[in-house]
Amino acid sequence: MGAVALHGVRTADAKLGDVIAVVGLGLLGQLTVQILKAAGCRVVGMDVVAERVALACRLGADASSTSPSEFRDLCLQQSGGRGVDAILITAQTSTSDPVNFAAEIARDRAVVVAVGAVGMDIQRKLFYEKELDFRMSRSYGPGRYDSAYEQKGIDYPIGYVRWTETRNMDAFLRLLADRKLDTEALVTHRFAIERAHCAYDLISGRTGQPFLGVLITYPQDSDEKRVVELVKKSVIPAGIAVKSLSIGLLGAGGFAMSTLLPALKKVDGLNLVGVCSATGSHARHAAAKFGFRYCATDEESILNDAAIATVVIATRHHLHASQVIAALQAGKHVFCEKPLCLREEELLAIIRTYKNERLRTKPLLMIGFNRRFAPLAQRMKVFLRQVHEPLALHYRVNAGFIAADDWVNDSSQGGGRILGEVCHFVDFLSFLIGAPPVKVETRSLTNPGKYSADNVVISLHFPEGSQGTVTYVANGDSSYSKERVEVFGGGAVAALEDFRRLELVRHGRKQIFRSLLHQDKGHCAEWQAFAKAIRTSEEAPIPFDDIVATTLATLRAGESRSAEKCVIVDAAHFIASASAN
Repeated sequence: MGAVALHGVRTADAKLGDVIAVVGLGLLGQLTVQILKAAGCRVVGMDVVAERVALACRLGADASSTSPSEFRDLCLQQSGGRGVDAILITAQTSTSDPVNFAAEIARDRAVVVAVGAVGMDIQRKLFYEKELDFRMSRSYGPGRYDSAYEQKGIDYPIGYVRWTETRNMDAFLRLLADRKLDTEALVTHRFAIERAHCAYDLISGRTGQPFLGVLITYPQDSDEKRVVELVKKSVIPAGIAVKSLSIGLLGAGGFAMSTLLPALKKVDGLNLVGVCSATGSHARHAAAKFGFRYCATDEESILNDAAIATVVIATRHHLHASQVIAALQAGKHVFCEKPLCLREEELLAIIRTYKNERLRTKPLLMIGFNRRFAPLAQRMKVFLRQVHEPLALHYRVNAGFIAADDWVNDSSQGGGRILGEVCHFVDFLSFLIGAPPVKVETRSLTNPGKYSADNVVISLHFPEGSQGTVTYVANGDSSYSKERVEVFGGGAVAALEDFRRLELVRHGRKQIFRSLLHQDKGHCAEWQAFAKAIRTSEEAPIPFDDIVATTLATLRAGESRSAEKCVIVDAAHFIASASAN
């Protein structure tokens, strides 16, 4: 709030000796009055509430009033009859009266700044005759709404942007430390957290009582436990193999809630122990909806829980590598939603961790390449086993548009859609061939920037001559089918449409199979396979070397696009080098 008020003052270009009017003496207006006085300005305030007018005078305003006509006279008196140098509107109203009233009390070429949410139906004549400068104050300063600044911490050079939102906050805190501002006088109500609903009743106007600053207080001696138990340990169903099939989930976003957790609930014998999300409400909602024993906001709660043997990772992509490594080092089985990582250095670190002979146990690592487990995909694989010559494969993906500034397209968080999504299709073609690609070449479709780098054609070269193509586009119509796979070879054709319909043709004979479900992409089947491997101590359903090969091929696909050339993918050598180091 202090930074918002301070940025409003800076937007008005208030200077030592200026006469400034503040219209609206709520919490924001009272802070603005004090900041202006600290800057050496003369301040005239107005509000319809007499108590707020009196408070502004106690906090330093040179004059204040509840009457518009009296306020107009005060502005003329304080400015020697010229009108005020700037008006800061800190009121909140849907009408445009404050904006047009500001024009009446302003001097020639004065500045009018809308800090609060007010109507802006400006009367042109008033602003034109005085050539007034109307400005909007956007929140608390430069950097606001800039994801690079607010989420990644990329600062603006001070030589070009002196006062950013962070520097405004810093300046406000210095004013507090120097006792130039009085915030205690602004607090009219305090409520213990147990009575927080009363605070919201007050500020929403339900009680009809006047208020200014409303604080919610917390117990001083409360512990900082960030785990909330929802189900007592004693109610865990008997007979469940807690040691091997107990699940801890990291991440409770849209995919986890809509797809992953519903699939987990269909697998017999899984014990959902704990769920962790950076947002406590998300963790609590997921825990309550799907029956986890507890929820938390600290991933260490999951990683260090001896009752959890399998960690499921469904966080944002940039967190995957570090969480996979931490879970493996803790001796947990790991299921990681794609992608496994965003950089080759991370992949090397994962290989070294997984191959480390000093691990207490040999956990399983599974990646969420679900499509290979779909029933129609399994049938397609069996059909192609009868072909003993190189195959030509084409995977077309009508991916749909997402904004360039979406977190998936952020290189540091999502890694882009090639790493985040195309890995699925590289894995699926490798599954059909039975071997990973040895070369990859990516070409981008020229576009004006709207689609980021989401329109690509990727050529995959497999051992023994098979060729695969992934056409991944975001510029199609979303009403058309999303995915189609076609395979040609040995006088046979296999075509899979959106995991709903499979067409197999050989010797002029056509077979058509349809999914028993509306669409089945294998999410449940992959978990059934993974759970079986854990129970029976078998190898993971997707061999570790295959996971590495697909991940490396996808990383190299991105490299090929940047370098505009074909890139070698030698997964065996890559794994050997990582293991040797």
